Amino acid sequence: MASKQSAKSEAWRLFDYIVAQAAPGGVHSNPWIKGLDGQLRFEPDHHTLEQLLGVPLLLKAGTQSGVPALALDVWLSYELRRAGFRSDQVWPKPTHPRVLPAAIAALVNSLPGKLRAEVEERILRSSSISGATSSSAAILGKNYLKQVDVIMTDWATGPELLVSTKRMDSSYGKNAPNRVEESYGDAKNLRLRHPLAALGFVFGLRSDILQKEPKAAEWLCDLLVKLGQEDDAYHATCLVLMEYADDAVLPDADAEPPPEGILEPGPDPEGEAEELPAPIPAGAVEEVIKRLPTVTILTDRTPAELSPGRFLAAMVSRVLGATPVNMHEEARRRRASALRK
Repeated sequence: MASKQSAKSEAWRLFDYIVAQAAPGGVHSNPWIKGLDGQLRFEPDHHTLEQLLGVPLLLKAGTQSGVPALALDVWLSYELRRAGFRSDQVWPKPTHPRVLPAAIAALVNSLPGKLRAEVEERILRSSSISGATSSSAAILGKNYLKQVDVIMTDWATGPELLVSTKRMDSSYGKNAPNRVEESYGDAKNLRLRHPLAALGFVFGLRSDILQKEPKAAEWLCDLLVKLGQEDDAYHATCLVLMEYADDAVLPDADAEPPPEGILEPGPDPEGEAEELPAPIPAGAVEEVIKRLPTVTILTDRTPAELSPGRFLAAMVSRVLGATPVNMHEEARRRRASALRK
């Protein structure tokens, strides 16, 4: 049964196009740069992030749609591919299905040509296959399952990277304490079961908080920094400070995100539909992209401890430091090549 078209399916069309344009032919730029001081740093693709963040604004896709936070998830998975991790390792993947366990992908690739083509077609035309593919996945922490927004995992290694994302565009004083409390609890839950996994938290925040509620901004930044310094919480935290015009404000920016409920492990066993996007001519997508509201990432107003570049460097380095040298070889090569320059 075909899935209904929604804000999320519309968003995926644009997300996929933006990411594909940023990596023509699947070739990603190397994010590692050696500074004049000889130190290696991760240089995020802020232009692609700004375009992705413009998508929910253009579509007027409110909090309840899940699209605003999804823009951060898509960008993070794109940056991890720039770092050298394979497309089939990082969820959400850049193509449907967004969650496909590596063991299933390996099985499909091992099938004879005709059978492989039939299975691939079955996967591609299905919005989800219960227990196998989905648009989201849950990981067991110490005491409960938690949906993780960006993830690298395999049966042979267990979770290697777990990143949770949240976004807030208004009502900062009212909603900020809830978001921080939830994040702190989730960090403890995941870290205690997966101590070797790189655990991170990314918070998208509209920049008008700096003028409207400066004390709330100071309080929130202070707590985000501390969340990344706890011995048993996140290894790194990140603030994405977004500036955009008032006429682009999301329709239900004040709304609390819907509760997750009691989760089941792995790809959604209930087969929650990804809502496959309908085909759309490339020229039409280009015209839509041109109308994206302007979003600017205020890197100069972001505390150094919460900068996206520092966060991504910490996540990648944590994964590479916790695995042997014959794993993630492309990611190691990319980082090493920047050091040799």
